Amino acid sequence: MAKIDRVYWDSDCFLGYLKGERDKIGICRGTADRAQEGDLIIITSAITLIEVVRLQKQPVQLSAKDARKIAQFFQNPYIYVHNVDSAVATLARQLIWDHNLQQRDSIHVATALLRTIPKLHTFDERLLKLNGKLGNPKLCICRPEIPGQMDLGSLYEEKKGPDA
Repeated sequence: MAKIDRVYWDSDCFLGYLKGERDKIGICRGTADRAQEGDLIIITSAITLIEVVRLQKQPVQLSAKDARKIAQFFQNPYIYVHNVDSAVATLARQLIWDHNLQQRDSIHVATALLRTIPKLHTFDERLLKLNGKLGNPKLCICRPEIPGQMDLGSLYEEKKGPDA
């Protein structure tokens, strides 16, 4: 039986994929496609379920229809959601103290480290600076790296501005 690769996604990967963000969808789609084919498992923290309920950096909640789509997406068998337990919280707290991480970011990193996930995918520049500096073996913190097709649909169509 072939070993299935594992990758950790923080919330901005899920948001980029589900919202179809132009700068993220292509490389996130490649990872998601590979997971759908059974070659990869996407792992995340339960905190992601809280972070993927609002439009990024906006106070507007998602519609009920979109909320159902997001909830269904997280039910896919290739997505594993890990709880925040005391071990994760303790390590996350230490990461805040040692590396000045935001609380939620520290939970993502701690979960990846404790589950010995080889790669953490993110678009967060503060996390990317920690690539190869944490864990044993060292955690690779990088942007998603598997290109995907750009012509498939997403939950959100980007709205064109007046100058588009």
